[in-house]
Amino acid sequence: MTALAFLIGVIVLVVGLAVSIALHEIGHLLPAKLFGLRVGQYMIGFGPTLWSRRIGETEYGFKLLPLGGFISMAGMYPPAPEAASGGTQKRARRSRFFAAMVQDARDANAETMIAAADRVFYKLPVWKRVVIMLGGPVMNLLLAFVLSAVAFSAIGVQTATTTVASVSQCVIPASQNRTDCTPSDPTAPAALAGIQPGDRLVSVDGTPVSTFDQAAAIIQRSPGRPLPVVIDRDGVTRTVTITPQSTDRPVTDAQGRAVKDAAGAPEYETVGFAGLRAQESLVAQPLWAGPEATVQQIGAVGQIMVQLPVKIYDTAVDLFTGQPRDPNGPLSVVGAGRLAGDIAAVDAPVAARAGSIINLLAALNIALFVFNLIPLLPLDGGHVVVALWDGVKRAVARSRGRIARPVDATKLVPATFVVVVLLIGLGGILILADVFNPVQLL
Repeated sequence: MTALAFLIGVIVLVVGLAVSIALHEIGHLLPAKLFGLRVGQYMIGFGPTLWSRRIGETEYGFKLLPLGGFISMAGMYPPAPEAASGGTQKRARRSRFFAAMVQDARDANAETMIAAADRVFYKLPVWKRVVIMLGGPVMNLLLAFVLSAVAFSAIGVQTATTTVASVSQCVIPASQNRTDCTPSDPTAPAALAGIQPGDRLVSVDGTPVSTFDQAAAIIQRSPGRPLPVVIDRDGVTRTVTITPQSTDRPVTDAQGRAVKDAAGAPEYETVGFAGLRAQESLVAQPLWAGPEATVQQIGAVGQIMVQLPVKIYDTAVDLFTGQPRDPNGPLSVVGAGRLAGDIAAVDAPVAARAGSIINLLAALNIALFVFNLIPLLPLDGGHVVVALWDGVKRAVARSRGRIARPVDATKLVPATFVVVVLLIGLGGILILADVFNPVQLL
């Protein structure tokens, strides 16, 4: 059953990612069609075509390798200088390999313009080109907002309620790394007070509590001080007194990771302990909670992208040394699929697992949004930069009473090739790490 759940989680993630890619390309397709651009193909995947169907002038289909998608727009680049002037080609001083790549790009671009007349990308106003190229990432962002809203507000967040799930029988310091009580361990304050599983906390020390975290915060800051606690047991309220016992707990940072001292040992702090564990349930959050979390994640993913080479270097080091991976580090598609399978296989309510996978899909769409904004070709951000540079160049020429030639981005094909090779290499490292040293669920 666990293996089946794992497989279902992977399939859901793969299908969700395919839909995300399809919607990304629709984000490009819709404004391109709206602005009258000729679009020859809309494809999900790369490589040989598995299935396609032509509707009007556009061929829609699926290709063998589901690693992305594309739309083929007419005239992404202006005609090569030799084609516009009718003269012979003048080769720049570059290697034949890169010269051939540039020429292949120009030939492929020329084919898209055969039946396009003036319905070509490079002739569009700059703002229209920017809208088309940003349409894909924006679609991923909108999808992330929707998915987060569903996960947070329709399904809910696993939250500790004020209902008691269990009561500890003794106080065990966290630094002792054991779970069984011994005769020398003091009785837990909640057990001494007579609190039972199923009791609902109404107030602690005179303060009404609506979440377990509120109750826990009061208890933790009150070691050794008697606290009146109002509980509801089967509809009847009663007041008991809890005197929290002093104990230690690990110090954690903002990401929930254990803080260690200079010697590498975990640091501990003294807090009050009552011995209560809360029942957990899915609690629907306000409608703005999901979008708010999405905005926060954009910043976190942006930081990862800025530090991507360093993060992947750290991942490679962890791969070869066997050290645990940073759970907040980058993942490949393989790692995301494996994580979705692990989430689906955990012992938790189905709704909670579904919400976690939906949140994972939202995070992947945020990653697609941020990644595609990187200002390097062949990413969407690179095409935006080319369009803006073309606009600046033309504006400067107009101010001088001249007419500027459109920016020929095919000259950047060698740099694009280098970027693609680097991305493939970085992706390969992540895939190896996700296979042999995957991120572990806590």
